[in-house]
Amino acid sequence: MRPRRDGREAHGDPAGAPGPVTAAVAVAEWLRTTGPRDVPELLCGVAVNLLPVTGASMSLYSYGVPVRLGASNAQASSMGDLQATLGDGPCRSAVRACAAVLADDLSGPEDAGRWPVFAEQAMAAGVRAAYAIPLGNDSVCVGTLDLYRDTPGALTGRELDTARLLAALMTAALMTLPHRDDETTARSPEHWLGGLTHRHDEVHQATGMIMAQLGVSDDEALARLRGHAFAHDRTVLDVAREVVGRRMRFERE
Repeated sequence: MRPRRDGREAHGDPAGAPGPVTAAVAVAEWLRTTGPRDVPELLCGVAVNLLPVTGASMSLYSYGVPVRLGASNAQASSMGDLQATLGDGPCRSAVRACAAVLADDLSGPEDAGRWPVFAEQAMAAGVRAAYAIPLGNDSVCVGTLDLYRDTPGALTGRELDTARLLAALMTAALMTLPHRDDETTARSPEHWLGGLTHRHDEVHQATGMIMAQLGVSDDEALARLRGHAFAHDRTVLDVAREVVGRRMRFERE
């Protein structure tokens, strides 16, 4: 039986999220006919169906920037881009701590105090709570599963267990799905991770170019890149492409 599309009660469970075993069966059913390229976005959709959330996104973290692999809807996609541009938010905190970060009420003083700009922007977009679940293992975090909802509230212990199971499945997918960069797989629909690697490289290259242009450290160069993107209502990846393509140059003040 497939989970409900409203992201609330699933599989007839009055307690809300299904247990991990039931969730694993549901995920296996959904993955049976799915190609590698579609797995990240599909798993984000499964998260919305199994948990009391309205959106989910999946990102890898490299060069100090989370790069989105997939999202369940436009709102979740924009929240991933917002955190990448700001360099702040639950996903960055989860990567640093290598632990789940739960923001139950972005309008409250505790969560708004942790990420004031992110909280303000997220609430303006209709997001009231956000939860970041690390991808990886106990010692290494390679990215996050980010969950969003339009009402404040905490995840129950059972719901958090389900979210962690989904994060583990996403981690396994990243490790096992085809993503080599050789010529054969580059022409294959299974070559789903090559574009992500390229986007990471663009941010890294742009940061290096800004370092040379301004004579600043890598941290300062990335901060300038992010600041310009936020000030002009663009994503950090968009601005990085402009810099790498030599259509934009940062000048010393």
